[in-house]
Amino acid sequence: MGSPLLSRAALGRPPPSLRHTLRHSLAAAPSQWARHASSSAPTQRPGRRALGLLAVAIASGAGALWAYPRLFPASQPAGPLQPEKAELVFEKPRKKAASKEGISSQHLQVKSSWEHPGVYAWGSNAGKVVAPDSSETVVKTPRRIPYFDGQILRDLKLDRNFGVAVTENGDLVQWGAAFSKDAAEPTVTLKGKDIAKIAISRDRVVALSSSGSVYSIPVAKADQAVDEKQPTKSSWLPFWSSETPPSASYRSLKPENLGWGEKVVDIKSGLEHCLLLTSKGRVFSAASSSEEFPSKGQLGIPGLTWHTRPAGPYDQPHEVKALDGRNIKAIATGDFHSLALDSQGHVFAFGDNTTGQLGLETEVGASTVDTPSPLPIHKLYSGTGLTPKITSIAAGGMNSFFTVDATRTLIQSQNPAPTTELLGRTTTSADTWVCGSGIHGTLGTGKWTHVSPTPTKIKALSNLYEYDEGTDRMAPIRLSRLAVGSTHACAVLDNLTHLNASSSVKEGDGKSKKTDTNFGADVLWWGGNEHYQLGTGKRSNVNAPVYIAPLDQQGLVGHGQGQGGGGDAVLDRLRFQITPRTTVRLGENGKGRKVSVEQRVECGRFVSGVYSGA
Repeated sequence: MGSPLLSRAALGRPPPSLRHTLRHSLAAAPSQWARHASSSAPTQRPGRRALGLLAVAIASGAGALWAYPRLFPASQPAGPLQPEKAELVFEKPRKKAASKEGISSQHLQVKSSWEHPGVYAWGSNAGKVVAPDSSETVVKTPRRIPYFDGQILRDLKLDRNFGVAVTENGDLVQWGAAFSKDAAEPTVTLKGKDIAKIAISRDRVVALSSSGSVYSIPVAKADQAVDEKQPTKSSWLPFWSSETPPSASYRSLKPENLGWGEKVVDIKSGLEHCLLLTSKGRVFSAASSSEEFPSKGQLGIPGLTWHTRPAGPYDQPHEVKALDGRNIKAIATGDFHSLALDSQGHVFAFGDNTTGQLGLETEVGASTVDTPSPLPIHKLYSGTGLTPKITSIAAGGMNSFFTVDATRTLIQSQNPAPTTELLGRTTTSADTWVCGSGIHGTLGTGKWTHVSPTPTKIKALSNLYEYDEGTDRMAPIRLSRLAVGSTHACAVLDNLTHLNASSSVKEGDGKSKKTDTNFGADVLWWGGNEHYQLGTGKRSNVNAPVYIAPLDQQGLVGHGQGQGGGGDAVLDRLRFQITPRTTVRLGENGKGRKVSVEQRVECGRFVSGVYSGA
């Protein structure tokens, strides 16, 4: 007998189309919860049991078993109702899979991510970023970049004209037409700085080291001349340098007045500005482009312009004083706007608001906000009885996204009133909201909207549940990560995954059959597709989240609600899933070195990527 449909299935967990059948009202009756919390057989009703005895008295053997359900159908009146226990529906024994190993597509995807780590990219190739060795102007479906085969990266950022990566040992790698038209493949440009993460602007790379130092490096190789390098620190011996000379010029972005032990822990960048987040929850902003000084309020410093800037370097960091004392835990940037999330679940937005990307009503003649302003999230849940708390933020282009945990506590006054055993229990739904431009479908709401200043819920990514065997309860499915490009976006669900499947499972007769399989996290894409950046193999924009095929296959396989594209069975076998973090041995048959690795998605300007991350 197979595993229960509501447990971790051998073929991988059901896609959201099936999981939507598991949704419950937050005030569900106890019997509804019980139907998913028990694996016992159902209890027969007394009236039906008496009729069964009468049937046996009239007929015997197989005849009685055949006649009973036909003579006494379930629609007949029965005796007094008794509480029914859950009747789990079991999967049928699996037939031999189509793959040569007899296992599911999800398992093969997980296995491949460990045996063949690297980078997949697709979308615009006008700048020779997604396929450096190809003259194609677009790459329609995911394709590996050979240079990174077998490599694990700390970070990856892609633009249509240049790409930047951080190797496992912290070196910076650059490529693309904006870097150099003569470079045939990615090139290491900055060594010895132990870079941990990066962000990109229009023409510069902002890099954060493990120690908290921030560097601004030109994208163009021609601007990385040796005579422009900052001098290295010298040791006490005049003829000995204490640092390895860098291989590319850079500028240091160092916030002033950092406290004892305080350092920069995160960076984000728009086209012209960047945000720096410190370990003390403070936020600094700075110019991150050599072409234009930020002028749309995205720095969060009222009145700051090129003409009013203080003496010193044009890209010196400025503390966003309006956020002082807020204990900011996350930052995000679009092309010309900024978001900051504090520890209490409040979001503050500032910068360009032309399309309503700040979640604030646009005013005629005042399309920018240069002072961090709170997002009125509680208005979105007014009258629902739910208490919202924003848990994460993301931004890109002219859009802002945020996820919310909306909680309700069951109380006696509710109608219908919950049972005593449920009183005081909190139930939570996880929602995803978006605001800004939707002309390319980037809102993901199923509509084409030019301007959306009022946040709208993305239904395909909200109010999702699955059964958690550990707690014996239905649990909300949150988002693990949101990656946002200039016109498209991607969501990785934080669903239950399985990464420790044994190579074989012994049956009762001692024979082995490969039914215990690995499966990863679901990934959905939506938005602009003018350069095939969604990976569907088609060019049409998509205004609601969809699945795409696995990285080594082609084509669109279905929609966020499980509609179209070949049906649920096809979705279960062929949809792309990403491998969460785990410690494995790389290479064929797990004979390589032992590392902690995960797959990550990246959305850039008309390009997308997936890489193996350290």
